[in-house]
Amino acid sequence: MSTPSSSRPEGGPDGKAGGPSDPDAIRADIEATREQLGRTVDELSDRLDVPARAKESAFRARDTAVETYRESPPAVAGGAAGLVAAVLGLLTWRARRRRRARRAATAAMAAEVRAAARRAAAEERAQERRAAAQRLAKQRRRDARQIKKAAKRARRRTILRRSKR
Repeated sequence: MSTPSSSRPEGGPDGKAGGPSDPDAIRADIEATREQLGRTVDELSDRLDVPARAKESAFRARDTAVETYRESPPAVAGGAAGLVAAVLGLLTWRARRRRRARRAATAAMAAEVRAAARRAAAEERAQERRAAAQRLAKQRRRDARQIKKAAKRARRRTILRRSKR
């Protein structure tokens, strides 16, 4: 903080060090010191008032932008157009990227579904082959039993014919 700018040197209460001895002069000195302290307190409170300082800074920035625009409107308009173009380009790029990602995900899903369908079809064909092989084996067993029975009957007939002779 700053020191008081009075002309009196530091002295004792009796005023022998060159300070004012008149009560009116002392009161005036006290009043001047109070005013100086008040200004110091006001200055400190202004420095510590962050929201007010932020508003002031925003106003200054706005005023600077307005002044810049007034000085050269085409340059500001060109800069704004460039910014708008950049933002639109960024948005377009992001949309295309998302669209490509969705298409890739859809293609991957379709490939996965096709692979699953191929596996299911292969499994179904394998089951059909197993079932056909089982039917064929069953038919062959049936045929073998019938042949065996026919052979047995033929032997009996042969035996009966031989015994009749």
